[in-house]
Amino acid sequence: MLFFANEKFLWLLLLLPVLPVVYALVLRFRRARIRKFGDPALVEQLMPHYSRGKGWVRLILIDLAIASLAIGLARPQIGAKLSNRETKGAEIMICLDVSNSMLARDYSPNRLERAKLAISRLVDKLQDDRIGLIIFAGTSFVQLPVTTDYVSAKMFLGSINQQSIPVQGTAIGEAVLTAIKSFSSQSEKSRAIIVITDGENHEDDPVEAARQAAELGIKVYTIGVGSLQGEPIPVDGELLKDKEGKIVVTKLDEATLRKMAQVGGGAYVHAGNEEFGLNPIIDDLRKLEDENFRSVVFEEYDEQYMYFVAAAIVLLAIAFLVGDRRAKRRLFE
Repeated sequence: MLFFANEKFLWLLLLLPVLPVVYALVLRFRRARIRKFGDPALVEQLMPHYSRGKGWVRLILIDLAIASLAIGLARPQIGAKLSNRETKGAEIMICLDVSNSMLARDYSPNRLERAKLAISRLVDKLQDDRIGLIIFAGTSFVQLPVTTDYVSAKMFLGSINQQSIPVQGTAIGEAVLTAIKSFSSQSEKSRAIIVITDGENHEDDPVEAARQAAELGIKVYTIGVGSLQGEPIPVDGELLKDKEGKIVVTKLDEATLRKMAQVGGGAYVHAGNEEFGLNPIIDDLRKLEDENFRSVVFEEYDEQYMYFVAAAIVLLAIAFLVGDRRAKRRLFE
């Protein structure tokens, strides 16, 4: 497994395409000045040993050196030792609504992005708990199986958008049933489901799904995202309209979400713009009984940065040794 300890230095790789563009502009400006003050053909005759190609060779070497240095500064590490690790914690499945209604902008920048930010902060607060992610609209699927790999959880979370589910709609009940099947543990006191949605269910019976989860010892928490007065849905730069041409307004259905939390043995929270509502749920989740989990993890890492730094030094040295004169002899004549 490859891991970067200081991945922020990888932003230096954005410099790579900039240098060739700048160099090309400098050459173009130089040729323009030569044409202004003299005949370019005559200048080439006066400088028969000047090589244009070597300038590009030097630039490519410098570009490669910057790339190697950036990777080296990011400190690439390779997992060197696998070990069995036993941890104690709960299992949490998050069901995230990605339907079009989650694009409403009663939260900044919209409901979906605000929910993703809240989940990311939740992941930061986890320690040994296992987390999984299910996304749903008209149907649902497991985006991330239960895991303690919080880095991967954030990576999968960042790739989610309203196009992640091709079938539009809001099937909250199916999402809960999918979550029930996705737990790796069968403990009745260490599992929880968090449903984040505006509650506008159009497909099934979410309350019955929450009741089935409770019967299996799984707590169901719901977070309502949206305003009670409603908000239009921006899609492709326009407001979403129904078949009659009227603007669609999406409203939070608190009644359904409260009922789900009630029969699911959890709690309902109306998400705010500042406090999204996960903090009180996290406090409640910490009361769950921890279960022992065994997983295989990389315990030690081998540093690889020195190879890339050395390569950068060698490439820079070669670049400075490349002159501007053409070679006196060619390899192939």
